[in-house]
Amino acid sequence: MKLIRFGPDGLEKTGVILPDGRQIDTSTAFPDFNEAFFSSDGLAHLKAWIAENHTRAPIVVPAGTRYGSPIARPSKIICIGLNYRDHAAESGMTPPAEPVVFFKATTALCGPNDDLVIPRHSIKTDWEVELAVVIGRTTRYIKEADAPAAIAGYLLHNDYSERAWQLERGGQWVKGKSCDTFAPLGPWLATPEEISDPHNLRLWLTVNGRRFQDGNTSNLIFNVNFIISYLSQFMTLLPGDVISTGTPAGVGLGQKPPLYLKPGDIIELGIDGLGSQRQLARASD
Repeated sequence: MKLIRFGPDGLEKTGVILPDGRQIDTSTAFPDFNEAFFSSDGLAHLKAWIAENHTRAPIVVPAGTRYGSPIARPSKIICIGLNYRDHAAESGMTPPAEPVVFFKATTALCGPNDDLVIPRHSIKTDWEVELAVVIGRTTRYIKEADAPAAIAGYLLHNDYSERAWQLERGGQWVKGKSCDTFAPLGPWLATPEEISDPHNLRLWLTVNGRRFQDGNTSNLIFNVNFIISYLSQFMTLLPGDVISTGTPAGVGLGQKPPLYLKPGDIIELGIDGLGSQRQLARASD
C-alpha cells in the first residue's frame, strides 16, 4: 500500500494510492496515520477496509491537492549521520565504527512539496536526500534478523541542515537540523511489500536542475535492519517513529567551493519506488 495525507497544513486527511493510480480518501475510517494507528494493527485494518470499500470511497482530486507528511508528527525523528563512505569522505570525516545518531525536532516535519524556509541568519542551509524508515510496533532490544517485522514502511526524506549551526557552533548537531520545514517527508509511505529491496534503491537530488546527488542505498555503511536493532538497544522505538538512514555524497558542504541554498532555488529529489519531492527555497518571514 501507499499511504498519503492530503489537505491544508494541520488539517490533513488520510488516503491511499491504489495499484491503478487512483487516490482514495480513507479519513472516515482512519482519522490519522499516527502512533495510535500503527500500534493498533492499523495497516492490516486499512488493507481490509480498502478491499471492501475501494470502489465507493471518495476520490482525492489530484489537481492542486497539497500533500502533507504521510504520517502525523511522530514521537521522534532519529537520524544517522555519515552513513555513506563517499559522504563521510567529502565531509572530511572518518567513516564511523558505530552509527552516528542525532535527532531532528518533530516540528521540522512538513509536506514533500512545501516551501523550504531558510531560517533567519542562516548562511549555510544544505540538502541531503535520504531513505527514511517508519517503525510499525513498539520495539526494544530487537535482533537484526527480526528488524524487518518492526518496519511499517519507507519514505523519501530531505534532511535539511544549517551547517554553520550544526558544525561551527559547538554542542550537538540537532540545532542545525531542526528548523521549521527541515524535514519534508513523502509524498507517500510505501509499505514493505512495495519495496522489494530497500538496500538497492537509487536516490538523487538536483538544485535548479543541476544534479548533485546520485547514489544507491547499496552503499550504506550500516544497513536498515542493523540500524533498527542498534537504536533499540538504547531507546524504545514507538509506532510511527521515523529513522532517516543517511545521505550519499553530493551535499553543498562537499562542493569546491561549498555551495548553499538561497531564496528562489528549486530543490528536487527522489528515490526508486518512493516518489519525488520539489521544494522552493524562500527566506524566513
